Amino acid sequence: MPAKDAQTQTEGFSAEERAAMKKRAAELRAEGKKGAKKADGLQAVLDAIAGMAPEDRALAERVHVTVTATAPELTPKTWYGMPAYANADGKVVVFFQDSGKFKYRYSTLGFQEDAHLDDGDIWPVSYALTEWTPVVEKKVTELVKAAISG
Repeated sequence: MPAKDAQTQTEGFSAEERAAMKKRAAELRAEGKKGAKKADGLQAVLDAIAGMAPEDRALAERVHVTVTATAPELTPKTWYGMPAYANADGKVVVFFQDSGKFKYRYSTLGFQEDAHLDDGDIWPVSYALTEWTPVVEKKVTELVKAAISG
């Protein structure tokens, strides 16, 4: 779901988005053990995002919305305390690292070994994120689509 304007980008999830995510978590819990695990992973990701500094949280929320919309088959979970999205085998494909985690000057969107980004003998697997723009959203969408292809 793309951000509608700059205000949406910095204020985080809208009330409607939060309500939809809570409803989805409840639906997953209702599906039983497997659904409960997915719901717990989603809640862990949302809690990790909520604990970030405002600038990092705004980026993480947009990444979350973009990844879950682009690749609904990936399961949200935390990975070393970071929001991450795993394939059906439980392997992390993409993750978000906030700048505050290791006191970096930028947040990072990273891809793990199971992402299908291979391009010859060298390819990027990590991207610095400093601001969410339509251009960034388009690039993240393209990267996620490539990562799950294969």
